Amino acid sequence: MGVDKELAAGLEPGLRFAMLATASGGFVDLTWAGVEAWTPIDGFLWIHLERDDPVAQDWVRNRAGLDPLVALALLADESRPRVEDVDDSLLVVLRGVNKPRPGEDHPGSVDSELVPIHIWMESGRCISLRDKDHSLNALRDLRLTMLNGKGPRTAGGLMARIAEKVTDHVGDLVDELEENVSLLEDRLSEADAGSDLRSAIADSRRSVVQVRRYLAPQRDALYRLRSDDATWLTDGAKTHLREINDRLVRHLEDLDEIRQRASILQEELAAVVAEQTNRNLYTLSVVTVIMLPMTFIAGYFGMNTGGLPFGLENPYGTLLASALIAVTALVTALVLRYGIPLGRYGRVGRMQRDNSFKDGERE
Repeated sequence: MGVDKELAAGLEPGLRFAMLATASGGFVDLTWAGVEAWTPIDGFLWIHLERDDPVAQDWVRNRAGLDPLVALALLADESRPRVEDVDDSLLVVLRGVNKPRPGEDHPGSVDSELVPIHIWMESGRCISLRDKDHSLNALRDLRLTMLNGKGPRTAGGLMARIAEKVTDHVGDLVDELEENVSLLEDRLSEADAGSDLRSAIADSRRSVVQVRRYLAPQRDALYRLRSDDATWLTDGAKTHLREINDRLVRHLEDLDEIRQRASILQEELAAVVAEQTNRNLYTLSVVTVIMLPMTFIAGYFGMNTGGLPFGLENPYGTLLASALIAVTALVTALVLRYGIPLGRYGRVGRMQRDNSFKDGERE
């Protein structure tokens, strides 16, 4: 269990932190004992727990005063973003960006980068949960703001700020994906079309698809949240949630654009590889055609039969045969390059190398 000394988080089993909004306008940290002694008259309380810790699970099930079905939903592995209303309270599941702390390894996959946040929001209390091995900078930033005396002091305000911070960090992830695609485009323009580039494009496209798969239901959840009629969800909070939802929609549009760019990039890479293959096949074909008459001459004069010209009795036979092969190669190359004019029938033998490459360059 990691301990964040700067923010004094994770000092007790299962409890990342608990913050109480005091009547003086500030916030104070509470321990498990303070959480157990809290009553709604003391002020608004935010409790952040480790969902997979046995102590936190026991508190949610037996001592938090929650309905058993609500406790079961908060501790469930189900992580699809959604909003469920229970009387005047809300069960909210969102997905936030999991960023490693300095010195920790990067998670390495989108499944571990977008991690679930389970939230139970009442008029006087908020209970949020995430797994032990997840680090949500969105909640860390919000808590730091609250400790500086600038954070929300109501349920509606906290709900809107959590959604805002989560969406902002999702925007940073979308920017990283866009930058990655831009780098791949630069590599392709530099003719770096190796197999690693093909794999990198496929990975980038797969990441974009996975991120969008998680954010699409989150957009629906935020829309459902801003339309809820909970008494503690003020008009100001709903307006704030509407702006956040619009921001998330823009992120989804950016993801669609990035996915389209990755698809085009994959098509361009396939065209580059095909053009390189055609160039290699063309060179091989030219060499084969030039060598064919030379091979025929060498094979013909290599027969051990009588009466062949340039035989053993001719001291200049090898020189004359070599000259004939060279002349044949030159004539073949000229025919391939310029063809043989046949009047109204055009030319025979001309290979349109230059025009094919120009067409490829225009594409």
